[in-house]
Amino acid sequence: MAFELAAQEKPSASTRVEPQLRISEIFYSLQGEAATVGIPTVFIRLSGCPLRCVYCDTAYAFHGGEVRNMQEILTEVKRHPSRYITVTGGEPLAQKNCLKLLEDLVDEGYEVSLETSGAMNIRKIDDRVSIVMDLKTPSSGEQHRNKYENIQYLSRKDQIKFVIAGREDYIWAKQQLEKYALTEKCLVLFSPVADQQNPTELADAILQDGLAVRFQMQLHKYLWGDVAGR
Repeated sequence: MAFELAAQEKPSASTRVEPQLRISEIFYSLQGEAATVGIPTVFIRLSGCPLRCVYCDTAYAFHGGEVRNMQEILTEVKRHPSRYITVTGGEPLAQKNCLKLLEDLVDEGYEVSLETSGAMNIRKIDDRVSIVMDLKTPSSGEQHRNKYENIQYLSRKDQIKFVIAGREDYIWAKQQLEKYALTEKCLVLFSPVADQQNPTELADAILQDGLAVRFQMQLHKYLWGDVAGR
């Protein structure tokens, strides 16, 4: 009798709580960096981040945001005319339901990329998602948070990004290229920190050293400045 009662009290699938995420913002803009730069993209920015990089330009996403369920997020995304989605933060993987969001988005037929700090384990990310993973440079103040074991889970569809603020960062990034044979695993991005690293000097260094990396600058900042949600 006790077993039958327990079975009757078990909630049905229709009454189970749908996974939720705390969302800082959802907006439609041009992709400002990485392999799909310039492509109209829907951005889903998740709230929260365990890191505090010195040069962070999205500190407003550390706190706050609105709790939404998966259906609400998908409904908002479908309002925009793009098949490209970027899930970013903050650090999106700090919320466990981010993995479910990524899976749902690719199931809907979207081309999905994830921007992550490299401080969280990426092993369980859906294989259909393109990962854009930082390796934090010395100037970030968070170099010690890098999970180098993540490199083994990257493939040719993925990207590693180095945000470079000066010569020390550049030399360190070159060392990582060689140590982990990064350019043989995926696309590697070198990006100058605005107002700290002269972009021309970084471009010249890449050419002089013959690095097989992609130099990039943040397109959106040239178009709209530091306006949030663009």
